[in-house]
Amino acid sequence: MELESYFEFINEYAIRIRGTRVNIETVLQNYQDGASPEEIAIRYPTLSFEQIHAAILYYLAKQKHVEDYLTRVRNLREQGWREQQQYPTNFVRELCRRLEQQRMKLHRNRQEEIVTAE
Repeated sequence: MELESYFEFINEYAIRIRGTRVNIETVLQNYQDGASPEEIAIRYPTLSFEQIHAAILYYLAKQKHVEDYLTRVRNLREQGWREQQQYPTNFVRELCRRLEQQRMKLHRNRQEEIVTAE
């Protein structure tokens, strides 16, 4: 079995572990952060040890290629985050508004408790 057969190469920003919804960068980020294959398996129970080891082996065998891929994915995520912060959706704006209302209510309640306690 060829190593590449463990993966679905969707596009330049997505390499998925075949038969799952887990992208290779998920496993590799955990691996680079020092997690063992066993720890990764606990965190992602839909992955088999074979799939986890295949992802790590693919990284080790094609490190330059995979590092370039990981850089592209990180850059795309960071760009998406910046855009989300700069142009939030109506849903996010409404959520922020409600959160601020709850914070103000909590602050008022605490102030009332302080005044009452005195």
